[in-house]
Amino acid sequence: MSIACLFPGQGSQSKGMGRDLFDQFDDWTRAADAILGYSIRELCLEDGEGRLGRTEFTQPALFVVNAMTYRARQESGRPAPAFVAGHSLGEYNALLAARVFDFATGVKLVQERGRLMGEVHGAGMSAVIGLDPPKIQAVLEASLAGRLLDVANFNSFEQTVIAGPKPELAEIKATLQEAGARTVIPLNVSAPFHSRYMRPVQLAFETFLTPFSFRTPEMPVVANLTAAPYVPGTIPETLAGQIASSVRWLDSILYLLREGVDEFEEMVPGTVLTKLTAQIRKRASVP
Repeated sequence: MSIACLFPGQGSQSKGMGRDLFDQFDDWTRAADAILGYSIRELCLEDGEGRLGRTEFTQPALFVVNAMTYRARQESGRPAPAFVAGHSLGEYNALLAARVFDFATGVKLVQERGRLMGEVHGAGMSAVIGLDPPKIQAVLEASLAGRLLDVANFNSFEQTVIAGPKPELAEIKATLQEAGARTVIPLNVSAPFHSRYMRPVQLAFETFLTPFSFRTPEMPVVANLTAAPYVPGTIPETLAGQIASSVRWLDSILYLLREGVDEFEEMVPGTVLTKLTAQIRKRASVP
């Protein structure tokens, strides 16, 4: 049996997440509070000010809960995974699991990432359902509106997310449906994440990463940017590049299947990655 642990990203957050973890791992709870300047427990369990859905708060909250979930898995005696991977923000948890940096460093990284990404406003994202990625790319390349849009997430054969200016997203909807998409759904997000429009954030985050030191992963971490394991010595540029580039989740899961992974464990909250992986496995042609 070959196991891959998968860590979810933004969109998987929910009020009440981590309820059984904050007391269990009080050392990490206190460390996160000290770095963030607010109560991570209160944010996740009460969210009285409605901050959990804001990028600058979502990212640290998910990172902490994902990290505690994996720590609980480790302490349970489960077999160690052969690979780890995370969707967007979740990739930081995969790197933590591989001991590239410690918990406190991870909190600092995602706090700044969330802050920078949270400052971007305008434009948006849409999920395209039921149309294969190559056909979506062909539609985008064939129109003026489409050429102002990027594929943000290659999530599965069935689900692809595009990003860019809202007028162009609205204009391309009918064309995608004429090409065979079952539906095109505007997403409730504040910015066009993982697109060319995030390049200023990529550059700012790359500068922020300069003083940090990163260890060589102790297990293969599949990167969103390349859909392949991290290459030692390329961690800062890979993390920064992820912000303005497509999340290649479909290719990442196909890579893991080719490597013989036969069990995927999503480090909760949610089942988003479990469902995407099931969709991919159903249609995958893997030797």
